[in-house]
Amino acid sequence: MAYQKKDLEVKYGLPQEVKFCKKCVMSNQRPASTVEFKHTIESKKVTLNIDQEGICDACRTAEIKERIDWKKREEELLQLLDKYRRKDGHYDCLVPGSGGKDSAFQAHILKYKYGMNPLTVTWPPILYTDYGRKNWQNWLDSGFDNISFYRNGKVMKLLTKLSIENIFHPFQTFILGQKNLAPKIATRFDIPLIFYGENEAEYGNPIADNSSSLRDKSFHTFSHIDELYLGGVSIKELREKYDVVLSDLMAFLPAPAEEVERAKIQVHYLGYYLRWTPQEVYYYAVENTGFKARPFRTQGTYSKYNSIDDKIDDLHYYTTFIKFGIGRATYDASQEIRNQHLTREEGQALVKKFDGEFPDKYFNEIMEYIEMEPGHFHELANKFRSPHLWANQNGGWKLRHTVNGDGVDD
Repeated sequence: MAYQKKDLEVKYGLPQEVKFCKKCVMSNQRPASTVEFKHTIESKKVTLNIDQEGICDACRTAEIKERIDWKKREEELLQLLDKYRRKDGHYDCLVPGSGGKDSAFQAHILKYKYGMNPLTVTWPPILYTDYGRKNWQNWLDSGFDNISFYRNGKVMKLLTKLSIENIFHPFQTFILGQKNLAPKIATRFDIPLIFYGENEAEYGNPIADNSSSLRDKSFHTFSHIDELYLGGVSIKELREKYDVVLSDLMAFLPAPAEEVERAKIQVHYLGYYLRWTPQEVYYYAVENTGFKARPFRTQGTYSKYNSIDDKIDDLHYYTTFIKFGIGRATYDASQEIRNQHLTREEGQALVKKFDGEFPDKYFNEIMEYIEMEPGHFHELANKFRSPHLWANQNGGWKLRHTVNGDGVDD
């Protein structure tokens, strides 16, 4: 399916022409990767590629997985772990996470199947859900040491509000802090390996290697620190206009380049070595770490166990629906179609039913936390809609194009 309307404004560097993958329900409007840390994180993106046959990168990656010799990949993992496994009681790998199904699986299998001694590290959610906090506690009680780094609450609140106001991205500074914490802790504790779960190529990001050295990441620099942006605001402006001292921002920034150079830390994805199926990971976490799904359906989708530890998570997915026309049900259904747990037709029906559902359960609490009027949030939502995706009809907003072919311009 392909649609085009050249006279409409296109925001965020998205493709003018809206395409939907013929195998899953994802569109080419999904930002696939952030390629520049300077300026705002929204400033320069690569979007999901859909090839001439109408198949997206993520579905191509799923096809490749079917041809992988997973026994051989596990042997590669064993060789890597044998090289770094320690017998002196020191941590030999680091697993970042909050006790969700993925981090619970990663830490548990590394320790109890492969004999590693992982340190788990948590950058806590902005607003913990009760069940998210309980899952985190159950994870640690299943046998892990943990460092939970609670950043300056006042600054986190400010940056969250600015991220919504300036780039309509409630999770920007959370994501940055979460990604940047692990290398810092690994450096401090002389831990050579950091393990994440799925390779980012699973979702359509450019295919990454199974490992990488943090020494070569260009964003690990402080040479032009005032030019870095957090929450859509330069660090210079944060310091001058908002009276935020640099020391209160350090938690959100990468480790200094010289520290990373000395550390020689490697980042690996378990999803490269082990066949990674989210549902199977969920079952493993339930059985081995006491993980429990949300006691109700997540708003905006049909699932109960993905990304459930932060009350702002649901709002984050709503903002992706506003900016890119892609809601949480699209993400979930596309993944399950690739894993052959749903047909495309079933995915289309789920997207039609749940995508874009407003997450009102925690909304007022979030607005109170960041000191924002609810009406202002809705005004921002309309401001951040891209005209090539949205049309206002009779006072209501509708997508111009949908995977079901029932958009305004379909």
